[in-house]
Amino acid sequence: LTDALKILLNSSLFLIFHNEVSQPPTITQQSPKDYIVDPRENIVIQCEAKGKPPPSFSWTRNGTHFDIDKDAQVTMKPNSGTLVINIMNGGKAEAYEGVYQCTARNERGAAISNNIVIRPSRSPLWTKEKLEPNQVREGDSLVLHCRPPVGLPPPIIFWMDNAFQRLPQSERVSQGLNGDLYFSNVQPEDTREDYICYARFNHTQTIQQKQPISVKVFSMDSLNDTIAANLSDTDIFGAKPVTERQPVLLTPTGSTSTKVELRGNVLLLECIAAGLPTPVIRWIKEGGELPANRTFFENFKKTLKIIDVSEADSGNYKCIARNTLGSAHHVISVTVKGNTKIVLNVILNLVLSPGEDGTLICRANGNPKPDISWLANGVPIAIAPEDPSRKVDGDTIIFSHVQERSSAVYQCNASNEYGYLLANAFVNVLAEPPRILTPANKLYQVIADSPALLDCAYFGSPKPEIEWFKGVKGSILRGNEYVFHDNGTLEIPVAQKDSSGTYTCVARNELGKIQNEVQLEVKDPTMIIKQPEYKVIQRYSQVSFECIIKHDSTLLPTVLWLKDNGELPDDERFLVGKDNLTILNVTDKDDGTYTCIVNTTLDSVSASAVLTVVGKNTLKLYDSRTVFNYSRPNPPFDLELTGQLERSVELSWVPGDENNSPITSMFV
Repeated sequence: LTDALKILLNSSLFLIFHNEVSQPPTITQQSPKDYIVDPRENIVIQCEAKGKPPPSFSWTRNGTHFDIDKDAQVTMKPNSGTLVINIMNGGKAEAYEGVYQCTARNERGAAISNNIVIRPSRSPLWTKEKLEPNQVREGDSLVLHCRPPVGLPPPIIFWMDNAFQRLPQSERVSQGLNGDLYFSNVQPEDTREDYICYARFNHTQTIQQKQPISVKVFSMDSLNDTIAANLSDTDIFGAKPVTERQPVLLTPTGSTSTKVELRGNVLLLECIAAGLPTPVIRWIKEGGELPANRTFFENFKKTLKIIDVSEADSGNYKCIARNTLGSAHHVISVTVKGNTKIVLNVILNLVLSPGEDGTLICRANGNPKPDISWLANGVPIAIAPEDPSRKVDGDTIIFSHVQERSSAVYQCNASNEYGYLLANAFVNVLAEPPRILTPANKLYQVIADSPALLDCAYFGSPKPEIEWFKGVKGSILRGNEYVFHDNGTLEIPVAQKDSSGTYTCVARNELGKIQNEVQLEVKDPTMIIKQPEYKVIQRYSQVSFECIIKHDSTLLPTVLWLKDNGELPDDERFLVGKDNLTILNVTDKDDGTYTCIVNTTLDSVSASAVLTVVGKNTLKLYDSRTVFNYSRPNPPFDLELTGQLERSVELSWVPGDENNSPITSMFV
């Protein structure tokens, strides 16, 4: 199961915890529920938590207190609940198998971890067995059984020879999901004495091998006297030359089978067939289509793989093995159990003031529907110390008129036959005078006509009321020109120069009052008062783009020039001045868009202009303001006349350079 849970602060309070405010423990890190460890290395069981004051840690093992002080091999990391079990210095991993649970506790409550099941990885040796040589007639099918030792986790299986080379696999010869090696039909080249099954145990980084298996492929044409002596009369006289055979399924057996998979998992279905010629496998879903984006074929189409399955993938899947002589099929009835994984909806931490009400809700979905049980500070709520402000109603705990002693950490456990999810959520009852966490005299700088956001991060319980004033003794700010955010921030949507000054934030509740001052400076915007202009320039001449700016006297601007949105060429012909860009000895490569960008710490402005480079043979066009220089296109050359007829002729030529003056029409 995967934990799909978020713990959030009650959004109605908008409180920010201060380092000095008490807070119940929260588990921040823990080892996985099913924790397989390397028996040769130290075992590290993680448990980290935060809280104020810092929590202390304790552990249970198999449901009883685990006294680490009495075990020299076990230590707890400083300021942490993480256990280190020393295996490399004499400890035995098997001695520490079990179910572990961490508790983090302070004066405000106790949070607990998941049950962490510790199991050492195992990589046992193959049991000794006598393997008889396999003598097989050419064209027959064959299965070489691997039968690896049971490991934890299960090993990865592969077949190699004595030289540690992988045995080649194909449509005819392939490894099944169970690790066995299947031959749809054997050929003389399959004869060898070193078919070796290997099992790789990743956790222990070890590889175990089975004894080599011998395969001898023979045909009646080459049957020698030695082999014949080992065969009965029936074997000899009943033997036939290599003949073609129609498909027969090697696995699965029978005509039908069933498969159950959990929603969200990967579905693997397998069909391997014997036959000569080698059968080809095809998969269909009866009464439906295979899901296009989630279906994959592996092992030469002998394995059907569907990822992230859902209830819609339930149904009958048929594999069909076919060759030139006929076909065989098998139907696998697949059932996908929907929503088998538990999903906990968001459960909120509660921060309340004395006398307030609140609710903890733990909703879980699953099939079968999960059972909900509650714990308080790690103890089943039915036997936990009574709290008159607390009432349990199924998946909800209702709190009424809480007191400081009502602070606790509650655990919601949602479980069904497929597993469980555990969530911690605290109820923290605080009586705290207001505190403002924004630094005093913090300076805010904005550009005129843009929003200004002045912070007043605060904490208090009950929740403080926030008021803003301009100036130390100014009147309270009200009206549409201001926006007051629930987190204390004052927003001035359109700040003006006269908005500059000192602003005072006041936070108050029934336990006290506090204020803080911040400073606002509104700056003049940066402007480009003379922008670069479009230029048409002859080759080998000089061009200059202007970029004259106006800016606030307290801001230091930087000017950057770009060509076609990239850096200027690394060329000494490009001269960047204080308020201009000059290009000497212009070439065709200098065509493009030039952009002037002005940056300050608060704003940025830009302006662009296009440069067009033309040849020396120019045509002048005038409008009311500007003289534009355009090059005439160069004349065509290599004119040829072909295919002359009475009323037609073919002309061909090579066009001249357009000189940035595209040709729009031609006359003959």
